[in-house]
Amino acid sequence: MTSNNKPNIVLILADDLGYSDLSCFGGEIDTPNIDSLASNGLRFTQFYNSARCCPSRASLLTGVYPHQAGVGEMTEDRETPGYRGFLKDQCVTLAQVLKGGDYHTYLAGKWHVGKQGPIKKGFDEFYGLLGGFTSFWDQKDYSRLPEGRPQHQYKDGEFYATDAITDYALDFMEDSRKDDKPYFLYLSYNAPHFPLQAPEADVAKYEGMYDRGWDRIREERFNRLKELKLIPEDAKLPPRSEYWSRDREIHGVIPSWDSLDPDRQKDLSKRMAIYAAMVDRMDQNIGRVIEDLRENNELDNTLILFCSDNGACGEWDPWGFDNWITTSNFLHRKGDLDKMGGPNSYHSYGSGWASACSTPLRLYKHYGHEGGISTPLIAQWPKVVTRQGEIDHRPGHFIDFMATMVDIAGVEYPEKYEGHQILPMEGKSMLPAFLGKEEEQRTLCFEHEQHCGIRHGKWKLSKIKERDWELYNIENDRNELVNVADIYPELVEKLTSMWKQWADRTNVTPRPKTNLYQSS
Repeated sequence: MTSNNKPNIVLILADDLGYSDLSCFGGEIDTPNIDSLASNGLRFTQFYNSARCCPSRASLLTGVYPHQAGVGEMTEDRETPGYRGFLKDQCVTLAQVLKGGDYHTYLAGKWHVGKQGPIKKGFDEFYGLLGGFTSFWDQKDYSRLPEGRPQHQYKDGEFYATDAITDYALDFMEDSRKDDKPYFLYLSYNAPHFPLQAPEADVAKYEGMYDRGWDRIREERFNRLKELKLIPEDAKLPPRSEYWSRDREIHGVIPSWDSLDPDRQKDLSKRMAIYAAMVDRMDQNIGRVIEDLRENNELDNTLILFCSDNGACGEWDPWGFDNWITTSNFLHRKGDLDKMGGPNSYHSYGSGWASACSTPLRLYKHYGHEGGISTPLIAQWPKVVTRQGEIDHRPGHFIDFMATMVDIAGVEYPEKYEGHQILPMEGKSMLPAFLGKEEEQRTLCFEHEQHCGIRHGKWKLSKIKERDWELYNIENDRNELVNVADIYPELVEKLTSMWKQWADRTNVTPRPKTNLYQSS
């Protein structure tokens, strides 16, 4: 424990994790270490991200909406204020703000918010992936900054990214103990983002588990969510989801599992087994971090937060792809199945499994519907969060992390930084929620690739790019099954106006003239 009694902060971010993948959120994947955080802390059921990796990371780091930070889409510079593809000088990061409170600041894992890099944006030490995704087996794409810092030496076949990221995280935590300053560790795993790759022993644990298919898995998760009281007893499971190709020229509905050819079932079952193994391996490594905190008597005064950067990855059709550039699929049969997940493989798992991983919510990554923007959030801080094992249904957003850390660390959020006027924080501190205080009504807005949403109290407008706004009463229809837009046209008009005002204010508009992402 630090002598000044400020808490250490460990913010753990998973990449493309579905809402119900964790066993403490209804999943069948073995996640005992994350589950221990839930049983000793709080689970938030209605916490939101920004539907995609880069925008979510921008909000998480800066406390403003992604377009305000300049990362409304990905890291291409679209030469439009909300779409520069990097964090603008008008925002500050958690690392920059916490350094003002005498914190050590560390990042182990994935950056993916532009060319300036984590060291320029306030992190003392970095190891990980500067871009969006790459092989988990090839260490050449992982960087150590500042340059010249000591590095682990991994023999051929020993490197696996999730393990290596944790190795450096533990190094950074040990480094912080040279003095009595607290530390902020942003532990940003690139698992379970594609390419789906995992050690054979971990994959073997899940061989055959998914042979029963996504329809059964959805039903089983849905029932467990009810048993865990994470969703109401009278909730209804949405039908199998729609899907779109990357260029949106192909559109369909995910087929029933029983309608698939047996070879296709085996291929898809193996893809999901690898995905589950990646989540399992991440949990094992989070266990290493928890144990290190315990051994060093830091666990009681460390705030640990766990969340995912967006909903499950439905890119693009139900079969998954084996080549990111072309999104083409290869049907693996017989001996090829044994090679899946290894160093020479490349897979995603497709919208069929993504729909299952989003259970009980509609849609997935990219979309403003609940399945695209909802994350499981777990908060453990034994010294302060005494609501052990409780479930909290109040809404929150990644923009809240900045306000929370300013609050609990007693640091000042700057009006100016390095000569630049800084945007005010958009979020609210989560400390009242940690303490069980009464919630306030929130208005939260979303936009990514013209998929939109606005949450205002119990009401939610959701919009798929090519379609009209849909209205849902989230209080009794979180799964967005009953569109009541025709019943409440005045409310639709009011919320649409509120969303447009937000979009103008936060640089959602003007939009770039071309969509470079879809043409790539």
